[in-house]
Amino acid sequence: MKKLISYLRTRSGLFVVYLLILFIFTFILYLHNISSDALGYAILLSAVIYAAACIAGFVRYCRHTSRVREALEALPDELRELPGCCDMAEELYQEKIRQLFQCKTDIETNGRISRQEMLDYYSLWAHQIKTPISAMRLLLQSFEEEEMEEQQTEFIPSMKMELFKTEQYVEMVMSYLRMEDMSSDLSLNWYETDQIVRQAVRKYSQLFILQRIRLDYRECEGRVLTDEKWMLFVLEQLLSNALKYTNKGSISIYMDPLKEGVLIIEDTGIGIQAEDLPRIFEKGFTGYNGRKDKKSTGIGLYLCKSICTKLNHGLTVESEVGKGTKVKLDLYRKPQIVE
Repeated sequence: MKKLISYLRTRSGLFVVYLLILFIFTFILYLHNISSDALGYAILLSAVIYAAACIAGFVRYCRHTSRVREALEALPDELRELPGCCDMAEELYQEKIRQLFQCKTDIETNGRISRQEMLDYYSLWAHQIKTPISAMRLLLQSFEEEEMEEQQTEFIPSMKMELFKTEQYVEMVMSYLRMEDMSSDLSLNWYETDQIVRQAVRKYSQLFILQRIRLDYRECEGRVLTDEKWMLFVLEQLLSNALKYTNKGSISIYMDPLKEGVLIIEDTGIGIQAEDLPRIFEKGFTGYNGRKDKKSTGIGLYLCKSICTKLNHGLTVESEVGKGTKVKLDLYRKPQIVE
C-alpha cells in the first residue's frame, strides 16, 4: 500500500496531464458531432491503455525500489551493486553514495593502520620497560641481602610496592589494547574457581603484607566456564582496587552462600559514594574517590565490566561510604542436559 501511494504521488503530474488531454480530445470530437458511442469507445480505449501503462510502470517501480532497498540494507558494511538509474537525479544520488562509502572505507583503513601502529609501539614499549623493572627488582633484592643500617632499609618495602604497581600498570595497558580483539584470543574451558582465585591472591600476597591488610579467604568451591587469562586479570583488578582503597581492616573472599556460583570480594575500605555507583563502570569515570586520590584512571572497572560482558559473567558492586565495598562476580552457568 505504501508503495502504491508513493508511486501515485510521483505520477500525479502525468495523471493531471492525461485528464487534460482527454478533456481536449473529447471536447474537439464533441464539436465535430461525433456520435456518443464512438466518443465513449475512444475514451474507454484510451483509459484502458493508460491504466495498462500505469500498472506496468508500477510493477517496474516495485522491482526497482526492492533492488534499491536490498542494496542499501547492506550499508554501511558493504556497498552492493545499485540498480540502473531511472533519471539523472537518482544517478547523482548513487554517485554520492559511492563516494561516501569509499570515504568511509578509507577512514576505516587508515584507522586500522594507525591502531596497529599504536599497538605495535606499546607492545614494544611494554617489553622494553620490563627490562628496567626486572633490573630494579634485582637491585632491591641485592640491597636486602646486604648488611645495611635499619634507616637505609626502610625505603625497600615502599620501593617494592611502587615497583609492583608499575608492573600492574604495564599489564593494564596491554590488556586495554588487546581487549577490542579479545574474541580471537579466548580459550574457554572449565576451571576450578578456587584455583583461579588463589593465583590472584598469591600475586597480591606481598601487597597484603606491606599494607598490613588481613585476608579472610574461604575456599571457593565450584567450577567456572571461562578464559583463565582474562578471568585472572579481572580478579587482579578487583583485588588491586580493594587494596588501594582499604587503609586498614581486612579483605574477604568467599562464595555467596545464598546464590550459587557468585564470588564475593568484600573490603572494609572507604567505600563509594551512592551517586557514583551507577557510573563506576563507565570508561574514564573516577568519581569522588578518584578525584580525591588524584591517581585513579577510571579504566580498571571499565575493563573488568567489558571483559565480564564478553565472558558472559555478571559483575555488580554494592558499597557504603566509610564501611566498605562488596563486589559480586556471577560465574554461574546453567548445566547442559545431554539427551
